[in-house]
Amino acid sequence: MKVIDIHSHFFPKTWPNLQEKFGGDDWPWLKHLPSKGEDFDKAMLMKGNKEFRPIYSACWDADVRLQQMNEHGLEQQIISATPILFAYEKPIEQALYCAQFFNDAALEICQQGKGRLFAMAQVPLQDIDVACKEASRAMNTGHVGIQIGNHVGEKNMDDEGVLTFLQHCAGEGIPVFVHPWDMMASERTKNYMMGWTVGMPAETQLSIVSMILGGGFDQVSETLKICFAHGGGAFAFLLGRLENAWHFRDIARGKSQFPPSHYLDRFYLDTAVFDHDALDLLVKKMTTNKLMFGTDYPFPLGEQKMGQLIKTSATLSPPEQQQLLATNAEQFFNLPISV
Repeated sequence: MKVIDIHSHFFPKTWPNLQEKFGGDDWPWLKHLPSKGEDFDKAMLMKGNKEFRPIYSACWDADVRLQQMNEHGLEQQIISATPILFAYEKPIEQALYCAQFFNDAALEICQQGKGRLFAMAQVPLQDIDVACKEASRAMNTGHVGIQIGNHVGEKNMDDEGVLTFLQHCAGEGIPVFVHPWDMMASERTKNYMMGWTVGMPAETQLSIVSMILGGGFDQVSETLKICFAHGGGAFAFLLGRLENAWHFRDIARGKSQFPPSHYLDRFYLDTAVFDHDALDLLVKKMTTNKLMFGTDYPFPLGEQKMGQLIKTSATLSPPEQQQLLATNAEQFFNLPISV
């Protein structure tokens, strides 16, 4: 059974010293760690002088990535930047430099991937005109889609500028993947990785709800291809609450023309939910037509036995499993279909 992972991340092995280039003390950089004879080279991702996340060579070494893909039966994988690289809070010239550098670096990794690796680009979403131009440039250089964060500062997905960007993507047939970042309530979720286990799913749900209630799906062309990460967070589980509020409180309807359930065919979700019951709920709410396999590789909170959640499902038929594992992704990203 063919398997395509649409949700995985990369870092280049090296990149310019952004602190020296632009000033400031919060730029990301890699501190490569001494080899201890372990299987993989390791590094500490730094943000200024603070440790952010330990990573290993699968992030930058295509051979390591392909080896692990082989071990788990993955045929193809789409890589995208980790949101710490977005630079949405920086001046536009700096953010554009970062976007173009990391977009080109992603393609360099893919060029070593023997036709099995593809990349999504990042854009400086704080300036919509520049973001549209970089999205078009990136697609022309070989990217298969664009990854954006689910908000820019206080602006949610229903922001007029973000919707303009999405309409640009719809017009040019550019697939969009929405990834949570810069999570809410950071002080209250700073312990126990709750920023990732609680904050990230909440951010994803917020992005979908803001698109619905903010009238985003009513305004943007139905040709838009858009997918939200991490199974949509709690969206599927709380859809009934959202629907009830829409029907019985007029202020809960926002700008949407229709109840929330009306828009379920307007977007996709990945399957990074790690639980069969959760996957069953996604299938029941979204249908198998709107789900794509994603792992969050190569991070510890990703799916460790890649593809097994779908392959061991007791409720999905083999054709349905294949839909989730590859067919939907091939169509969404216009990937070459290998025999």
